[in-house]
Parts: sequence; structure tokens; C-alpha cells
Amino acid sequence: MTGFYDPISLESGRILLSNDDGVAAPGLKALQRIAKALVKDVWISAPETEQSGAGHSLTLRRPLRIRHVGPKRYAVDGTPTDSVLLGIRQVMQKHRPSLMLSGVNRGSNIAEDMTYSGTIAAAMEATLLGIPAIALSLHVSSGIPPRWETAETHGPDLIRRLVGIRWPKNVMLNVNFPDCAPEAVKGVVVTRQGSRKMGEQLGQRTDMRGEHYYWIGPIGTAEPPPEGTDVAAVFGQYISVTPLNLDLTDEPTSAALRDVLASPLETLTAP
Repeated sequence: MTGFYDPISLESGRILLSNDDGVAAPGLKALQRIAKALVKDVWISAPETEQSGAGHSLTLRRPLRIRHVGPKRYAVDGTPTDSVLLGIRQVMQKHRPSLMLSGVNRGSNIAEDMTYSGTIAAAMEATLLGIPAIALSLHVSSGIPPRWETAETHGPDLIRRLVGIRWPKNVMLNVNFPDCAPEAVKGVVVTRQGSRKMGEQLGQRTDMRGEHYYWIGPIGTAEPPPEGTDVAAVFGQYISVTPLNLDLTDEPTSAALRDVLASPLETLTAP
């Protein structure tokens, strides 16, 4: 994809919502309230059940079904990617959305979380289909109820500002809200993807037949995150906005490879 999205006029806008927590998730209800503060025409196409960690996966080995669960509200018995694909290509084929919002995810999608996230994948699929997309997630601390009001308070104005600029058609925006009260948010910062390792905590259990099974535990942040990253922003009580490019090519490595491969390959001889 080349070119840029034009700024979006929300007065006549149409928004599609999806998520990975399921069509009945509280975060989707919060996102619907955010969207309705922006436009009148809001549609939902979301997974029937929770699909956290589904990544950008498609359902290819069985048929998919769409269930009409309310006015402009549809549940898809598949992944977040399936939901957005069917939402745009089937449910809204005669009235394509001008913007797609994914979330609000229960839990942040920062650092390597992005590669696992169905929330990110839903926005990624919309981007691939030519619709500007923003993923929204809320950091949640263990044992503390999600502060949906933080996303709802800051979400509408932030989205207005984001859609008022041009961004490349192969880019989606990843927004993460910190786990604090709305009035405690320190501001909005543009960040780069940070790093924190998933899978370091594995819980081993034994079932009634004596077989082992495992739980993948929560992600830790043992070391202070580098400044300028999404991790540092969210833990510092800032809203993080990270532009994500769907072109995964690493240009410096490409240049090095071109230099190496410029000369003819040596002919292999049998021993």
C-alpha cells in the first residue's frame, strides 16, 4: 500500500468496532461509548467469544457464521481478523467504514505483546483492507478493576486529534492508556515499541491422571524500561501512541544483504 489517508471528517463518519475480548466484553461497551461521542453511525463486528492471544490468525479449516445480536451489532464465531474481514467485506460491504477502532482491550498491548495481540490484529486487518485503524488498550494492574473511565475520558479527544492528520496507508496506530484515574494521566506521548519478555513465568501443574500441564504467567518488568518506549510511557502514567508499520522489512539488513549478494554465488562442487 502506498499513499496517505486523508484527515477524516467525523461529522459524517462511520466507525466499525471490533476487539479480541468478545462481543459482550466491557471494553467493547466502553469503546462504543467513545465512538458514539464521535459519530452517530457506529457498527460492531466482534468475535463471539474471547480470542486473546489469537494474533493475526484467519479461520481456514471450517466455515464461519455471523450472528446478528442487535442494531448494527454482529458476532462472528472466529478470530478478531475474521471479524474485521467479514465486518468490512460482508456486513458493511455497501457502506464501508471511514474508521476502524479495536478494543478497548483489558490489558495493555505494548512491547512484544503486539505480536500476540488480537486487538492489534483486528486493526491490522482493517489497515490491510484500506481502512484507517486505531487499536486501544488499557493497562490493568493485578487485583485492581479496570479503569474504563480513563479510556472513556481521554479517548474521544485523542481520536479526534489522531484522525485530523494524514498517516501512511500501511500504518496503524496503537494507543495504550495507563492504569490510573483519568485526572492522574500526565499527558500523551508518541512512543516506539519497547521490550519485555513473555513466557518467563511458567506454572507447572499435574492433572488427575498424573500428566503435566502448564500455565503461561503474566509478563514482568524487572528492569526500568528505556525512555521513549511504550512501556515507559504507560508505567509513567502517560497515554502512549505508537505508529506501527505493516511493512516488516528491515532496510539496513536489506542493504547489507544486497552488498553480500552483489557478487556471483560460488559454485558448489560435490566432494
